[in-house]
Amino acid sequence: MGTVIMHNVVSVDGFIADENDDVAPLHDWYFNGDIPITAGGDREYDHSGAGTGLKVSGESAEYVQSTWDTIGTIVMGRRLFDLVNGWEGRPPTGDHVVVVSHRPKPEGWHPEASYHFVDDVTAAIDKARELAGDRAVAVNAGDVGGQIFAAGLVDEVAMDVVPVVFGSGRRFFGGIDGRHLLEQPHVVIQGEGVLHLRFKVRRWRTGAAPVRPPG
Repeated sequence: MGTVIMHNVVSVDGFIADENDDVAPLHDWYFNGDIPITAGGDREYDHSGAGTGLKVSGESAEYVQSTWDTIGTIVMGRRLFDLVNGWEGRPPTGDHVVVVSHRPKPEGWHPEASYHFVDDVTAAIDKARELAGDRAVAVNAGDVGGQIFAAGLVDEVAMDVVPVVFGSGRRFFGGIDGRHLLEQPHVVIQGEGVLHLRFKVRRWRTGAAPVRPPG
């Protein structure tokens, strides 16, 4: 079964968008290089859903390409789905999308797309893993991602940290409470205008010291 990775681009003070859901300069690094990130058949990945291919710096290219190639399913919240209209049924990577929502898929919305609407975070991860098979599940950060993380369903946290301070807005981990520990980063890559970090999540046993995940 594939790894569940909570991922997002994030400001240095921990926000994935401002209070108006504007990502502002957070995604500039996706387009500031000259190396395209390609899907099967050399088709460029479309991050925005608007036909704009990704071109990143050489330092970022290998990491981004290898990471995105492993993704089978994306898990997102209804807020993001509505903001981007589900990328018009064409997710930026992966073959399937699971949307955590109490509302069903909009009637008649892209029936050809493999989008599944689930109203519980545990059921959403179960469905995402089923669809992904041996490939990874990518969980978008934010309120829903934070709920999935707090429920102990995330294996790794991946952050693309951009040198900007928002001061307020949508937090990477949403509104979770309590202390949650991560391992030391096993990926640290400095790209042009971005720092790629990846951490394994520590597992806890009740009444015991934290347990390191295998690998």
